[in-house]
Amino acid sequence: MISYNPKDWIRFIFDLHRSDTLVRLLPLLTGTGLYAAGIVWCLQHWVADPANSPLRQLSVLHGLLGFAISILVVFRTNTAYDRWWEGRRQWGALVNNSRNFAIKLNAMLPGDDDRNRTFFKQLLPRFAHELMIHLQSEETRYSLDEQPHPEIPDFDRRKHVPNQVASLLASRLAALHRQGTLSDTQLLLLNGELSSLLDICGACERIKNTPIPYSYSAFIKKFIFFYVLSLPVGYGLGLQYWIVPVTLFVLYVLASLELIAEEIEDPFGKDTNDLPMGRLVDTIRRNVQETLA
Repeated sequence: MISYNPKDWIRFIFDLHRSDTLVRLLPLLTGTGLYAAGIVWCLQHWVADPANSPLRQLSVLHGLLGFAISILVVFRTNTAYDRWWEGRRQWGALVNNSRNFAIKLNAMLPGDDDRNRTFFKQLLPRFAHELMIHLQSEETRYSLDEQPHPEIPDFDRRKHVPNQVASLLASRLAALHRQGTLSDTQLLLLNGELSSLLDICGACERIKNTPIPYSYSAFIKKFIFFYVLSLPVGYGLGLQYWIVPVTLFVLYVLASLELIAEEIEDPFGKDTNDLPMGRLVDTIRRNVQETLA
């Protein structure tokens, strides 16, 4: 995720980064500019009476279509941002719940119980990291310390790893309850925090595995494409070659909004505007280790 100063207008206007839509749209803009110039040349040489040509009436149609396409683009952008913000809310809840879990454990476990404290200090942040890997569909190993706890196994990557981490946490809490370290009330308090971890995992999976319907996404792309291609035909006789930069500007604005929506509708990837899950995992690990130290 990009960190920036919202008041730095100069940087916003002139800075180009690798995910900038202008860079990604440059081939399409070049082709569209050549197409628009070709249409204007054909209109100038093939239309006998430009002043009375019925093509001039297309400008009215473009005005109506422009309103419709603006509604579609706004709805598309808002829908994508809602998915991004929902993902951020879930990861914010994961940070808070991990802190609450660690604080309650710190109050309930004996101060000299280094074995259990080290176990939870390593495994609780492990859930956040394994959830990040699960959402990014990676297969990597992760260790919280140079010497991992001997009771934390190598998880089976062919199965649901966050579930395995949560199961290990639940098993340790049940063992502490059987030993008498945790009372019934304490176990009940910790069970709510444990259940919230998988609730957050399920909410993130819902966002990840439910993309925008294909028909809607395909329709808006086609609408933008044919709307832009018809601009030189409708306005070429009046604006002449000025329609070329106008067409390119309209294409850049509409296509950029669609590209931005595509990028943020899946907030768990590795794009520059996706959620900073790595930083959130580090925050959870640091907070848990400080609490259970």
